Amino acid sequence: MQPELETRVSRKLMWRIIPFVMLLYFVSFLDRVNVGFAAMTMNKAIGLSPTAFGLGGGLFFIGYFLCEVPSNLILHRVGARIWIARVMVTWGIVSAISAFVVGPTSFYVLRFLLGVAEAGFFPGIILYLSLWFPMKQRAVAAAWFMAAAPISTAIGSPLSGAIMQLPPMFGLADWQMLYIIEAVPAVLLGFVVLRFLTDSPSKAAWLNAEERDWLIAKLKSEADARKSHAGHTAGALSALRDPRVLALALIYFGTSAGLYTLGLWAPLIIRQFGFTAFETGLLNGIPSILAVVAMILWAKHSDRSEERTWHVVIPCALACAGFIFAGQAGTALFVVLALVVVNVGISAAKAPLWAMPSMFLSGAGAAAGIAMINSLGNLGGFVGPFVIGWLKNVTGGYAAGLYVVAATLALSAVVTLLLSRKAAQPVATQMTHDH
Repeated sequence: MQPELETRVSRKLMWRIIPFVMLLYFVSFLDRVNVGFAAMTMNKAIGLSPTAFGLGGGLFFIGYFLCEVPSNLILHRVGARIWIARVMVTWGIVSAISAFVVGPTSFYVLRFLLGVAEAGFFPGIILYLSLWFPMKQRAVAAAWFMAAAPISTAIGSPLSGAIMQLPPMFGLADWQMLYIIEAVPAVLLGFVVLRFLTDSPSKAAWLNAEERDWLIAKLKSEADARKSHAGHTAGALSALRDPRVLALALIYFGTSAGLYTLGLWAPLIIRQFGFTAFETGLLNGIPSILAVVAMILWAKHSDRSEERTWHVVIPCALACAGFIFAGQAGTALFVVLALVVVNVGISAAKAPLWAMPSMFLSGAGAAAGIAMINSLGNLGGFVGPFVIGWLKNVTGGYAAGLYVVAATLALSAVVTLLLSRKAAQPVATQMTHDH
């Protein structure tokens, strides 16, 4: 009876929670990186140099960094339903206002405020998934959720490219239309979250009593087992000081530098070969489709083998090689092939990496620790795009910046190996014992 019950509950969790949080992240990511398409005409219209664009693109992550931990602690206290709804409505409004930037300063301010508004969404959902999914499902659940980012690029790129080819309407330029059209779903979905999201398994009317009791007992037994480990951290302050949290943040830094370099600069890198906005969107979307497939299959393999370390190291090394390849590629075909390698590597690394924190964190410690990993790690989203823009100004090409981003991913791979081999409190091996 138990295996049948477990299968039934797992299926219900996957179908009820995952498609909805994927939709939310899809819209989130679209509003975060559509600036790469807006840049095709916006930069000239408001007088942004490559350095100014890279700086503005990266300032999102400074606002994000400053507000991430407080936001996740509030979510832990008031519940995901109310807080995620607030986050979505706020960022939708800020994203729409971005259509009215008039120069570098207003562009910087709006990108910073977008980061403030969206802070807490991603770590909030990661924390939320840990409150619902037992350990054996967690990497796959996280992979499906995070697959929304490459899916957003795959679908959103041609969509954004098509919007950028619309004629001016209501006195608005193409880039202004892009911001407004793609901001509307975030505001609307914020109100849907209030109706649809369930805060915890004990409140899940869509599970029957037997299913609810089994899930609550299963999650409690796993939590109790974790707490019995010497290296377990439950307090918020303890989590923020935990060297494993800082190590995971450093690993995530490299993957974020890579991801947002793609989000902000890949359309412009592809466009330099003379493609239209729509063609650029299609070509930018191809690597993301392959990344989704790799992400899910790799996460399933990680869960099945109960191994995390090499499931992070190998994709980081692959993405590093892809960026080096992209820096040397001289044709559109080779650039797109390099972007395929980079997309696959970055996407595949994320789910096994995000399965690690909940192995040694719980309660307020999990809320603070997961937010800290995400906020510090996402500073890579500032550094990557800014370095690309700055070095393009200096050198006239993209190669030098791409090599710097490659180096951050090499560092991610090395730190993952060092973390797993650290004799005291070994995260990766501890994870396998927790199953």
